[in-house]
Amino acid sequence: MRIPGAIEKHREASVVVGKAVSAIIKETVPGKLILDLCNLGDRIINEEVAKKYNKAKIEKGIAFPTSISVNNVVGHYSPLSTDKTTIKEGDVVKIDLGAHFDGYIAVAAHTVIARSNHDEPVTGRKADVICAAHFASQVAKSLLKPGNKNSDITEAIQLAVADFNCTLVEGVLSHQLRRFIIDGNKVIINRPSIDQKVEEFSFEPYEAYAIDIIVSTGEGKTKQTDARTTIFKRAVDQNYFLKLKASRAVLNDINQKFTTMPFTLRAFPDQNKARLGMTELINHNLVHSYPVLYEKDGEYVAQIKFTAIIQPKSTLKFNDFDVPYVQSELSLQNTKVQDILSGKKEAAVASKDQTSEAAKKKKKKPKKKADNTTTTTTSTSTAETSENQPQPEAAEAPKPEEASQ
Repeated sequence: MRIPGAIEKHREASVVVGKAVSAIIKETVPGKLILDLCNLGDRIINEEVAKKYNKAKIEKGIAFPTSISVNNVVGHYSPLSTDKTTIKEGDVVKIDLGAHFDGYIAVAAHTVIARSNHDEPVTGRKADVICAAHFASQVAKSLLKPGNKNSDITEAIQLAVADFNCTLVEGVLSHQLRRFIIDGNKVIINRPSIDQKVEEFSFEPYEAYAIDIIVSTGEGKTKQTDARTTIFKRAVDQNYFLKLKASRAVLNDINQKFTTMPFTLRAFPDQNKARLGMTELINHNLVHSYPVLYEKDGEYVAQIKFTAIIQPKSTLKFNDFDVPYVQSELSLQNTKVQDILSGKKEAAVASKDQTSEAAKKKKKKPKKKADNTTTTTTSTSTAETSENQPQPEAAEAPKPEEASQ
C-alpha cells in the first residue's frame, strides 16, 4: 500500500462511489424501477472515472456493478433490461457498488427506506435492523487498527447486532483489497460456523479492507431461488478452449473491458448473446458467479459496506451516508461494545462522533422517548471520513451517544 499514489487513487475512487450512491439515494422512491437505479449508478461511475487520470493510460471503471436488493433480498440483484420490478413504499433498499482507478478499489453499500413522507421515524423491525447494521459498522471501524485481530471484529459485531434482536447473515466476508483484487485472501467473517471458519490474523499498517456488514431480522440464513444470476467475475487462474463462437466473443469482451473486476451482463450491448455465451464459461469454471441470495419472506436485511485503509496511528474510512430516520424500541446495551466505541478499550480507535447540527434541523424533533429506545438521525455525507470527522450516531438512546464516540 505504500506505493506512491495508491491511497490517492483509493480516495478518488471513493469520491466517484460517493457520488453514485448519493444520486441513487435521492432517486430511491416508491414507483422507481430497480433497473433504472442500477443503470444510474453504473452510468455515474463511468462518467466520473472518465474525468480523472487521463494523462497516462490506466485501467479504470466499475469495480462492482450497481445492485439494488430490496427487503429480504440479501444482495446481488442487478437486473437485465427486461426487468420491470419497482420500488414500493416502505421497502428496505440496499445499494451496493464500487469503482477503481488503476486497480485501486473503493466499494460502498448503504441501506435506505423508500418513503413518501420522511417527517416521522420508521419503527418496528425495519428500525431494529437499520440500528443493528449501523452500530456493527461503527464498532468494526473502531477495531480496524494495527495489532488487532480479525476475530476481534467478528466477536464485537455479533454482540452489537444481538442487542437489536438481529443476526448477521451467514457467508458474508469482509475482504482485504489489493490492486486489481476485490476479494483478497485476508478476510473477516461476520458469522463463523462449523462449515465456515477463517484463519486468524493481525491487521497491519497500509492494508485496505472492504468492510461488509449485512444484518437480518431473521435467522441470517440465505438461499437461492429462480432469480437469474447476472453478476460474474473472471476466474483468472482458469483456462479452457471454448467451442462456441459466442462464448469466445464474451470471454474476449470480459478480458478487454473488465479484466479481474466483477461485471454485470447488463454491460453487454447484446444481453441475449452474452447470456448464451456465459453458459459455456460457467460450465468450465472460467467465471465466478455472484448469485442473488434471499432471506426468508417477511424478514428485512440491511447492509453497510465501506472501504478503509489502516495507517500506523489512524484509519481512513471512505464514504459516509445519511442514516435513515428510524426509531427502535431497543438500544445498544452491551458494555464491551460501548467501551470499544467510546474509546475506553485499548483496541478502539480514538475518535469522537457527533450528530450533524444541520441534519438535526432537517428532522422534526421526536417526542420524548423511554430510556430503552434508539433513534437514528442523519449524518454529514462525506466522500471520506477519518478519525476526526463527523459520523452518524444514535440519538437519545441510553448512553449510545457516548458509545458511538
